[in-house]
Amino acid sequence: MTATAQTPSSPAVPPVPPTAEKRPTSRTHHGDTVTDPYEWMREKDAAELTAHLEAENAYTEARTAHLAGLRERIFQEIKSRTLESDLSVPTRRGQWWYYGRTVEGSQYGIQCRAPLASPDDWTPPVLSPDVAVPGEQVLLDGNVEAAGEEFFSLGSFEVSNDGTTLLYGVDVAGDERYTIRVRDLVSGENLRDEIPETFAGATFSPDGRFIVYTTVDDAWRPDTVWLHELGTPVTDDVKLFHEPDERYWVGADFTHSDRFLMIEMGSSITSEEWLLDADDLRGTPRVVWPRRDGVEYSSEHAVVDGQDVLYILHNDKALDFELVRVAASDPAGARETVIAHEPGRRLLGLSTFRDWAVAGYRRDGLERLGMLDYATGAVSELAFDEPLYSVGLSGNPEWAPPMLRLGYGSFVTPGTVYDYVVATGELLLRKRQPVLGGYEVSDYAQERVWATAHDGTQVPVSLVWKRSFGAPAVDGPRPVHLYGYGSYEHSIDPGFSVARLSLLDRGVVFAVAHVRGGGEMGRQWYEDGKMLRKRNTFTDFVDAARHLVDAGYTTPDRLVAEGGSAGGLLMGAVANLAPELFGGILAGVPFVDALTTILDPSLPLTVIEWDEWGDPLHDAEVYAYMKSYTPYENVREGVTYPRILAVTSLNDTRVMYVEPAKWVARLREVGADALLKCELVAGHGGVSGRYNAWKERAFELAWILDVLGLADDAPAQ
Repeated sequence: MTATAQTPSSPAVPPVPPTAEKRPTSRTHHGDTVTDPYEWMREKDAAELTAHLEAENAYTEARTAHLAGLRERIFQEIKSRTLESDLSVPTRRGQWWYYGRTVEGSQYGIQCRAPLASPDDWTPPVLSPDVAVPGEQVLLDGNVEAAGEEFFSLGSFEVSNDGTTLLYGVDVAGDERYTIRVRDLVSGENLRDEIPETFAGATFSPDGRFIVYTTVDDAWRPDTVWLHELGTPVTDDVKLFHEPDERYWVGADFTHSDRFLMIEMGSSITSEEWLLDADDLRGTPRVVWPRRDGVEYSSEHAVVDGQDVLYILHNDKALDFELVRVAASDPAGARETVIAHEPGRRLLGLSTFRDWAVAGYRRDGLERLGMLDYATGAVSELAFDEPLYSVGLSGNPEWAPPMLRLGYGSFVTPGTVYDYVVATGELLLRKRQPVLGGYEVSDYAQERVWATAHDGTQVPVSLVWKRSFGAPAVDGPRPVHLYGYGSYEHSIDPGFSVARLSLLDRGVVFAVAHVRGGGEMGRQWYEDGKMLRKRNTFTDFVDAARHLVDAGYTTPDRLVAEGGSAGGLLMGAVANLAPELFGGILAGVPFVDALTTILDPSLPLTVIEWDEWGDPLHDAEVYAYMKSYTPYENVREGVTYPRILAVTSLNDTRVMYVEPAKWVARLREVGADALLKCELVAGHGGVSGRYNAWKERAFELAWILDVLGLADDAPAQ
């Protein structure tokens, strides 16, 4: 049976790690038989598993007990730098300003609104936590809704266009299945409409009569779009669309113009969209472009010269995508090129408004925004001063606004809200995230350096540090916290973190390796880090770490790596590839038993993942390639692993708890110092509630500092 961790009676007696029972099971694919002693841990409801996870948690707590004081200090540092009672910048929609509140001592946000001063009021009111807001109406208090629950998450939140009704979707388990509830905002009472077992992202129809929502299949794939008429039984809901192909997920939303319902299907490499007139939701949807393997596209509606048109962003013979315009009545007809394909400029999306549109794209590793003139097709890029930054549209529900709401930030600039006045190009600062305790942007520095990969590719590495400790490499090696992801074309863009200050102020340099498989450098960057080129993701990270060591930024014993989810797979892979390069590795909800998962189409989301990783079930080459890098399969005998901390959640439906549990058990077999921390009531994103999240991050940061030899250091003043 599973051993339990023993708490030492004195510091001289080390705690004993749990020993997982071995129950060998075998699987055979493509003539290869693998015997797995720990697959029994997949039995989530088994008493033996519960006992084992509890023992792992007890062992981890015993091994990190000496950090309890540091954890509390870091938690207090995060808390003391955060304005606990605060309000977001109000966003105009209809006759109301919508905003969120946080209240000191409360775990969850409060969603509110207040009436406009006049129909011409486009300047958001400046709100203060200490001053009552005239006419304020509380729409939803997350603390009230979460009362009595250990976990709480909102997956849908929307007010009808006429402002009278609210829908919200609640998950109290962490499994990302939400119950939709509907509230009358005039009376404040919930209606009888309640829809269980839905996916995130439900929405009202423009007239407020209907709710459009999606449900998932047994593999947690959103596969069906439904129409619910308010006041009618859920059993009468109409199935608008069902996607039987297990490779595709389904979603639905109304165009910004409210003219159409857009039903979207997508895999990692192929997409398809269907249109329904918003005033005839029981009608028959019509396809925009029939799906073609490898072709991705997305559509936005606009009215140009009195005609309904669709702007379609696509990659048909355009690796980094191009933008075309077609008649909404005949999407398969003549295409007018609006933004031509340009290699190295990855078009990301288009947001249409009544009089113009905003194009989002990526160039030279950074996000960009450009105003698109409907008449000329000209794109005017918005300029920002910092060399590294992130920018994007943020909450623009109105169809014809005179200004655009932007979100902006960098590694050193706290999250900032701007309004961009389209007519003048003026950028109006509405709010910058307050950081208490005397934070000064000028005390910190950021830069990007380049590491040479094994094949000569230049891999960007972003760095941020506190200036008072000197410039890394120039003034000697420093402790470094290196983060990576590198999958799904997801980019790790410059962003500010209050919690990160607890590392920077102790002399740690934070770094991001922008490895292939991500999207930082365009679509080819992604293509070169997936499927049968996935190893580039791992070797890029190793080469980035080696560059930081060889160039004098750090030393292996002062280098801690971190990644989560698919980035956790990256962590497991680099631990096997180059254990000598790292003092520690933090793997969050890590996808470390990838081959077992991707071989089983009955598991959540597996079939969808074949376009990202390959299909090892039916393709022997993919099977052999994945087996050559998956962390659990490749734990090595006779090497010294860095210290490892794996963090997971029991109810995670994306990367199941069993993967890190098995991985840690296997690592222990070869003598690795590996810890497992499993949240027993949480999902893929970890615990819920901001104070709980701060405590969780404080635990992880304290462990990082301990590995770096800085557990006793106080932050610099």
